[in-house]
Amino acid sequence: MKYKKGAGRITGATSWTEDPNAQIAAKLRALYQSVQEEAIPARFLDLLEKLDAAEQQSILQGRE
Repeated sequence: MKYKKGAGRITGATSWTEDPNAQIAAKLRALYQSVQEEAIPARFLDLLEKLDAAEQQSILQGRE
């Protein structure tokens, strides 16, 4: 294994599977993707619709 000095620390030429930072990054990517693929709960969608309606009502009342 070859080592090089960089940014005040010694870095090794290791594969990403041996690099703890790369492992953490890969796991975080997988977690983020799984969250993206989750469906939005109906209760949350209902709440968003109510908030939109309240905002529209507030805008209309402000114009009168």
